Amino acid sequence: MAANRHFSIPTLNEAIADLVNAHARVDISQAWGDGSAVAADGTHMDTYLNNLLTETSVRYGKPGGIAYHHISDTYIALFTHFIPCGVGEAVYIIEGLLMNTSEVKPTTVHADSQGQPFPVFALAHLLGFDLMPRIRNWKDLTFYRPTKRTEYVHIDALFGEPGRNVIDFDLIESQYRHLMRVAVSVRESAISSTLLLRRLRAGSRKNATYIAFREVGRVIRTVQLLRYLSDAPVRRRVTAATNKVEAFNGFSQWIGFGNGGVITDNDPVEQEKTAKFNALLAKAVIFHSALDIAEIVRQLLEEGWEIDPEDLAHISPYLTEHIRRFGEYSTHELGIQPEAYDPKLDVDFTQLREQEPAASGFGTAA
Repeated sequence: MAANRHFSIPTLNEAIADLVNAHARVDISQAWGDGSAVAADGTHMDTYLNNLLTETSVRYGKPGGIAYHHISDTYIALFTHFIPCGVGEAVYIIEGLLMNTSEVKPTTVHADSQGQPFPVFALAHLLGFDLMPRIRNWKDLTFYRPTKRTEYVHIDALFGEPGRNVIDFDLIESQYRHLMRVAVSVRESAISSTLLLRRLRAGSRKNATYIAFREVGRVIRTVQLLRYLSDAPVRRRVTAATNKVEAFNGFSQWIGFGNGGVITDNDPVEQEKTAKFNALLAKAVIFHSALDIAEIVRQLLEEGWEIDPEDLAHISPYLTEHIRRFGEYSTHELGIQPEAYDPKLDVDFTQLREQEPAASGFGTAA
């Protein structure tokens, strides 16, 4: 862990972006996605207790923090952040998208059930992101009507009593300029999205900005709930995306076996570096596995086999059987320069994109 101190967080972020870009250029990644979607979720990392960031997790019953990852639909992590256990993970959804410096720029973000607060939906929409979390606990969710007089023939029961749960569009219109100024400030890094969402989440009901964000969030979340209910391909896509991030969590934990998987540094900056180092190593292995898979496919093509992209789409780069986790040391190879990798495959991946449902997001607002 002491080696962490020789690297700055910006340097680690640059290395992460370089790996993400290299992975995106490998043709085999097209079998898994086009980089337009990302899934956000966190996984527990053990730490010592006596430091500024660590808290005892109610969920896990032990001290630690959360490594919060944004996983592309191509299986690679775009951004990793180390956060306390006691905070709502949803406030970090937007930050990871904005701090991603790679060439892969997703427009759709998926999350688990915690990604449903109204201000998060509002800010994502104002920044041009389509937030579609995995929906659970339907009985606890409220659908909102556009007017008091609005009624629906078949689904009116979802909206509760007639005349209730109504969006205040007049307030949204009166606060529109201020909402856009806030969104532009977040996009230009004048204010942290995390700080903003924390304040909005704890905001007073008398605060006009908080109420306006809440009302916009109610509109967007109601539309997304209806999409989720009515569109089976969307539900499958959300489930597949959130399954990828959960699989990455397990894969990165398998990679990070040193010190029994415990972060031994009490400095929050070094803890952040450790989480990023772990994600960087996991990405390097994923990239290596993608190249190995591509080489095998290339050999099969040379032997005359016909490769169906659908078959490649079901292969995950989170493979461990071929990885010597404890390393193999051959000192005579230290001076050997690796050959340039070949990213190209003679496989038509466009048919995979044609089969996917068209994204029906809300467009770019800010």
